[in-house]
Amino acid sequence: MLPGTDHLIDLALAEDAGLGDLTSSAIFRRGHRSQAVIEAGQDLVVCGVEVAARVFTRLDSDISATPLVNDGDRAGRGALVMRLRGPTVSLLTAERTALNFIQRLSGIATQTRRFVDRAGPLGVRVVDTRKTTPGFRALEKFAVRCGGGHNHRSSLGEHVLIKDNHIAAAGSLAEAVRRTRSAAPHLAKIEVEAKTLAEVRSALRAGAEAILLDNMTPDQVRSAVALIAGGALIEVSGGVRYENLADYAVPGVDVISIGALTHSAPAADFSLTVLPKKRRSNEKKSA
Repeated sequence: MLPGTDHLIDLALAEDAGLGDLTSSAIFRRGHRSQAVIEAGQDLVVCGVEVAARVFTRLDSDISATPLVNDGDRAGRGALVMRLRGPTVSLLTAERTALNFIQRLSGIATQTRRFVDRAGPLGVRVVDTRKTTPGFRALEKFAVRCGGGHNHRSSLGEHVLIKDNHIAAAGSLAEAVRRTRSAAPHLAKIEVEAKTLAEVRSALRAGAEAILLDNMTPDQVRSAVALIAGGALIEVSGGVRYENLADYAVPGVDVISIGALTHSAPAADFSLTVLPKKRRSNEKKSA
């Protein structure tokens, strides 16, 4: 379990069930127990199954939550991903929170897998950005990895990326690079964002080890690649969608960073179903 996950789970449970579950508590007595399953409603890449299981046991240690798949597995529509048994009120109280986690994370993993499958034959690496849900970055970047993608920096302290506002405040790209190089750790690579070919030239003159081509057209990217000519790692970002990914993955581009992996991933479809008592007894007879 990633550090901080229990804290996020506790916040989510407090938000949804801090006052208890009025409906379930009114219908079921304390000793009432049920079995349930979580089922995929579409073809997807699973992520968050362990987190969802932790939601149930965090709410009530008397719940048995058994994942039937692993994070990163592909699952088809109708596939069972978790089996549950325990106090009925607790199962129903945790239901929405558990589904919210697995739907969100599996949505990101599934979205990422689509981009990765498209980019693989083109020879570029698909990475995420810091455009994540506040507080959920570690989980959402884990979901990107489950989908076969790679992570860009997870925080501002991980590596140097000089962007347009740094350049504006420093007075020039060259000055921003100079100051960074004098202060950064000796093993740190310096990446510079460039929006124009003139800025690409400036980044090369300043000795940038990586250049991020920001919001350029595919034709501009081709021109920039020819200009850089292997002199720096090339990252493309901005305006890249699934439909135009191949237009940006020109020979010479090393990395394409895509904010949509996290900020625009649709939730995957999952549902929790309580098994009727009759069905459960039939299962026992057939076992």
